[in-house]
Amino acid sequence: MNDRGFFISLEGIDGSGKTTLKENIIKELGRNHSVVGIREPGGTLVSEQIRDLVLDARNSGIMGKTEALLYAAARSQVVEEVIRPALNRGQIVIADRYMDSTIAYQGYGRGLDLQFLFDLNRICTGGLYPDVTLYLDIDPLEAYCRRQGEVQDRLEQEGLEFQARVRGGYLVLAASEPRIKQLDATQGRQQILDQALDLINTGLLSRNRN
Repeated sequence: MNDRGFFISLEGIDGSGKTTLKENIIKELGRNHSVVGIREPGGTLVSEQIRDLVLDARNSGIMGKTEALLYAAARSQVVEEVIRPALNRGQIVIADRYMDSTIAYQGYGRGLDLQFLFDLNRICTGGLYPDVTLYLDIDPLEAYCRRQGEVQDRLEQEGLEFQARVRGGYLVLAASEPRIKQLDATQGRQQILDQALDLINTGLLSRNRN
């Protein structure tokens, strides 16, 4: 691995299995690499406080643009405080959500202007894109059934139609962005992990050759 490190993001609607996959990838890659894992929003003290605010179901009055700006603020903090320094140290960073969530949720889900959100992403990240993004695709109804019995946060309470719009946004992004690799989230955990590791190792080998 070169001095710049390697940046992986995981994307998908709620209930797609991102968190489980992140934990398993960290376990596997951690055998041979130094790995830093974060979640979005979150990953720093400030970003976690923003997470509490934006996901609190009691804050139902948060407007779509306000929501996008809050996510961007949390992302800016974790990029500068955690992600960029880790990459500069040559570490692997794996993020449970990153910039594509903004396009899918606030763009396709909320209907905000996509160009505004692309610009916002560029500003809050300083142009830092993942080397590879693994998108876990799943039907919203199946994802909803997986989450039965869990306490739902503010976005999870938006319902199946909202999640369907978000999924549609992810599918558009996956079809247009070469760095986004689509995985079938209905497969078994080991099968998904094996496919994810193959994609990551391919990316690592390619980066090492450059």
